[in-house]
Amino acid sequence: MFLMISTTGVPERPATDLGFLLHKHPGKAQAFSTSYGTAHVLYPEADAERCTAALLLEVDAVALVRRGRGKGRGGAPDAALAQYVNDRPYAASSLLAVALSAVFSSAMRGVCKARPELPGQPLPLCIEIPALPARGGPALVGRLFEPLGWTVTAEPVPLDTEFPQWGDSRYVRLVLEADTLTLAEALRHLYVLLPVLDDAKHYWVASDEVDKLLRAGEGWLPGHPEQKLITSRYLTRRWSLTREAMERLELVRLAEADDSEVEEIDNAVGEDSESEEKPTPLAVQRRDAIVAALRASGAARVLDLGCGQGQLVQELLRNPAFTEIVGLDVSMRALTSASRRLKLDRMGERQAARVKLLQGSLSYTDKRLQGYDAAVLSEVIEHLDPPRLPALEYAVFGAARPRTVLVTTPNVEYNVRWESLPAGHVRHGDHRFEWTREEFRGWAAGVAEQYGYEVEFAPVGPDDPEVGPPTQMAVFVTVDKKTMDKKEEVKAA
Repeated sequence: MFLMISTTGVPERPATDLGFLLHKHPGKAQAFSTSYGTAHVLYPEADAERCTAALLLEVDAVALVRRGRGKGRGGAPDAALAQYVNDRPYAASSLLAVALSAVFSSAMRGVCKARPELPGQPLPLCIEIPALPARGGPALVGRLFEPLGWTVTAEPVPLDTEFPQWGDSRYVRLVLEADTLTLAEALRHLYVLLPVLDDAKHYWVASDEVDKLLRAGEGWLPGHPEQKLITSRYLTRRWSLTREAMERLELVRLAEADDSEVEEIDNAVGEDSESEEKPTPLAVQRRDAIVAALRASGAARVLDLGCGQGQLVQELLRNPAFTEIVGLDVSMRALTSASRRLKLDRMGERQAARVKLLQGSLSYTDKRLQGYDAAVLSEVIEHLDPPRLPALEYAVFGAARPRTVLVTTPNVEYNVRWESLPAGHVRHGDHRFEWTREEFRGWAAGVAEQYGYEVEFAPVGPDDPEVGPPTQMAVFVTVDKKTMDKKEEVKAA
């Protein structure tokens, strides 16, 4: 993995000033240990006219797997060989971005104690990366870098030079040139956009990644035409983090707007935005509603079916009323993320006895799920193809048969209130359907009648008088046999 930064000099400023900015002497080759290998910094050329600093990152594939526990591209639990045989030692990625921030941290912050006047001066810069994954092709490379003042050359790398008919690979040879940017700006651009183009990260993306993005994107990301794509990819498409980042970027944009823009926005909103409290995210409102319904049911032993990355399990653990919590998901990667979120490896023995994570599919009956007080299907059913719903219904309501079942799902009618959602689009690319309130109530009533439950409905989020709430929740409660027999008698009469 290789990157070169070059600059040229003028009589009043020699090119070797690059060494001061990078805090690395041009006369020495230096090596720095990282979590995933060794970073080498050397200068192939260094004189008053031209100076080039090269960063060579040697990736230790074994250390990457051991420390990362299989995260990132090539790290699926069922693809052990791909963890060791991949392009990470050779192609620029988040590994190189992290090495840049570690080895050139002072330069990225724009700090130079020896020559404090240098960091603020634009330099004629040329950056070369021989192999850069570009998921989106050379055109996307241009759309990302050109608005920042770079002249971009992105040459596709052929799959095989001896067989040109095979076409191009997804890699490009990248050359960036600019004479109006500071070195700190250039490094921050690379830090964000390298993993964006690779569309992957070698480490788990947590909430602190939003802060990193905003720090590195200060001054250029709020106004970038591809802001949404950059934010989503940098945060590995984690919807909650992307939404938080976009909201904070919008606040930055508003803060930088002139007085007339602010007045226009305030008039459009019709309220004083400074006096408004930040709205509670819908995901938080949904978890709060689920926990309240579980408490009202008196449940102590709870199943979170389709637990994903464990947000609800984590919330339930905070409440001592829930003595046993089981999270089930079909994805081992999601369960691994949930385990990290919950810090199971560091959890006390008493707390660890309350929680269990299981792999399993809701399309099949599972004896491990029997005997629980309550089960939660939070934003799960819409991810199934409709023909597979009967299998889930039987597995949960027929075979497992908890006393209480909570089901939440998006209300498609509310989608018109999401300004960022194009008309006719579902909220998530993996949603197989999104139901109206009438459709959801019809499905829930049919399930309740078939499996001996009563069902009530509750809104989650602001209940719009025209289109209803953003999330709809059904609360199923088992009906005892005597009550069922009475209902059958009434129906027959």
